[in-house]
Amino acid sequence: MNAHRPPAPRTTTAAVSTVPPDAPSAPVLTWEEAGEPRSAQWRSENGALPPRRVTIADDRMKADAAYKLACEGTALLWRGDFHNARQLLTALARRIDRRPRKPAPADDPARAFHLHRAAQSQRARILGMLLVPLDAEYGVPLHRAPDVRAACAQAYGPAPAASGAAGGTRSVVSLRELLGLVGAYEWHRKGVEIPALGGDRIHPDYGVFSPQRGEYVDLVARAPLPADPTGLAFDIGTGSGVLAAVLARRGVQRVLGTDQDPRALACARRNAERLGVADRVEAVAADLFPAGRAPLVVCNPPWLPAKPTSAVEYAVYDPNSRMLRGFLAGLTDHLTPGGEGWLILSDLAERLGLRTRADLLVLFEAAGLTVRDRLDIAPRHPKARDATDPLHAARAAEVTSLWRLVPAGS
Repeated sequence: MNAHRPPAPRTTTAAVSTVPPDAPSAPVLTWEEAGEPRSAQWRSENGALPPRRVTIADDRMKADAAYKLACEGTALLWRGDFHNARQLLTALARRIDRRPRKPAPADDPARAFHLHRAAQSQRARILGMLLVPLDAEYGVPLHRAPDVRAACAQAYGPAPAASGAAGGTRSVVSLRELLGLVGAYEWHRKGVEIPALGGDRIHPDYGVFSPQRGEYVDLVARAPLPADPTGLAFDIGTGSGVLAAVLARRGVQRVLGTDQDPRALACARRNAERLGVADRVEAVAADLFPAGRAPLVVCNPPWLPAKPTSAVEYAVYDPNSRMLRGFLAGLTDHLTPGGEGWLILSDLAERLGLRTRADLLVLFEAAGLTVRDRLDIAPRHPKARDATDPLHAARAAEVTSLWRLVPAGS
């Protein structure tokens, strides 16, 4: 960072509005710059509100001063070199990570989990205070800024100028979110190799869960298929469509994948096209189940019963186990005689003290289900080997299971 002493920052209080002139449903960030009031559309895929205090910052801003302002709730709208902004973000992260954390009792994994989530939330809030501008075509008007237009277009939709709208909408986004968009776009562009698909790749869109953890996919690839001449399966919460594609490749004649998220549905359809299974895989909008019954109903719900704090986290956190409960409660009504449901679920929630195995078995019983079989697999992801992770003990012992469920008495 530049060693020049920065001038005293000018801090303003942002007026939050939900009715800007050219984007009626979008919030607006306002600030003062060069003695004049300014405003721009505020972008946050996590639903964060616009900061109420904003100061202009550039290459002269020292990391300690930036950290103090961010901790106090003042956002830094960057007008300097883009690479220096990235360095400042790294410096802020180092200062956050050096702060002492309240230790959790070794015998209370649930307390450790909640402290970890609180620390993550606070870290995200502070890092989210470093803001960068976007022009009407999603360009970053800063020196040495990369071309992020494609990544932004995937997340936000076509830029107004690119879609033929008159003029365009200037906007502001946190640098941390922008870097996340770029990283997600790279995952989308390169794709994720899926061994169960013979090494073919799934291309997750922004905001759609990426199948980087392949254990659950491997379970679906090896579980014995129920014998049924109709060859129909439901994939509840299809996301990227990876499990629907695996089932189709295994010979299931027709797979209906459901999701409520339009992004996920579009992503699943594109992946089915790329993989050559679009004639057997259909993605439909539904809250859990489609109409009708099938001999096989598969569901890989979010594994942890906790509140998500961002759109992407809805694939990991299931408040009050809503999706798990809904799937189990409706399963028998959507199975053909002799059919079975596959529930793919990690036991991480049990190891963190968020749910017990007895709780899960009670849900099975209340839904009139019994366990025909269970297939288990150990984790292979890097966090299972990261001893510095506050949740390492639980992650290292984690087991992911495919529960083969059938109506009681079957």
